[in-house]
Amino acid sequence: MNIAIIEDEILTQEDLAEMIGRAGKEIHIVAVLGSVRAAIEFFRQQRAVDLVFSDIQLGDGLSFEVFRSTPVTAPIVFCTAYDEYALDAIRSNGIEYILKPYTQEAITSAIEKYRRLKEHFIPRQPDFEMLIRAVTGDKTLQKPAGSILVYHRDKILPVSLEEIALFYVDNECTHLHGFNGANYLVNQALDELEQLSGNLFFRINRQYLVNRRAIKDANHYQHRKYVVNLSIHFKEVLVVSKNRTMGFLQWLTL
Repeated sequence: MNIAIIEDEILTQEDLAEMIGRAGKEIHIVAVLGSVRAAIEFFRQQRAVDLVFSDIQLGDGLSFEVFRSTPVTAPIVFCTAYDEYALDAIRSNGIEYILKPYTQEAITSAIEKYRRLKEHFIPRQPDFEMLIRAVTGDKTLQKPAGSILVYHRDKILPVSLEEIALFYVDNECTHLHGFNGANYLVNQALDELEQLSGNLFFRINRQYLVNRRAIKDANHYQHRKYVVNLSIHFKEVLVVSKNRTMGFLQWLTL
């Protein structure tokens, strides 16, 4: 496995290279690039690598300039002290976002993620776009169902997905909240609804599955979390869980 490092601090370069090397005997550090300029020159020479570990804020600019300027097709693990670049990381082939100071466990976990994804996806689709979709939760290949059956008094009613703002779990029961303010009980688990709804909805945490049309915007909340502001009235505050943030931001850009 050939890996390139983009990092401008010498001590961090050494620490990162050492941690990466501990993750497997087959790993080779083929380049350590200390600036945006050096990285652009490296990739413009069509140097092939399997994986890139990259800092974001470098002495001569942001590393995103590298990936906008050159055809880097390898997936990228971003290692940074800042958490506000998650969306840009996704747009730049990012498969992991590690905050400094990082640990051996975090570095090894990122490499293991790459190995698993390569093993499962590359033989069927030799394209990192598919790999990135798997990491970020992109569901564009899924065809959504047309309607959901709900229970209201003594009736069973079909409700179009387009009319549903969100699904949520309350007291171990699944409900839907419509754009018209109506609430109904649904006899399906949130996991099943997530599969049926395609890319029209996104599972922001274990409790909520939200329609894209119901989202007005999102605010940075805490450490790698976001609060979702809805275009409709809803009594609860919706927070995107940390492990779903990258997928959520990617989904918003579709």
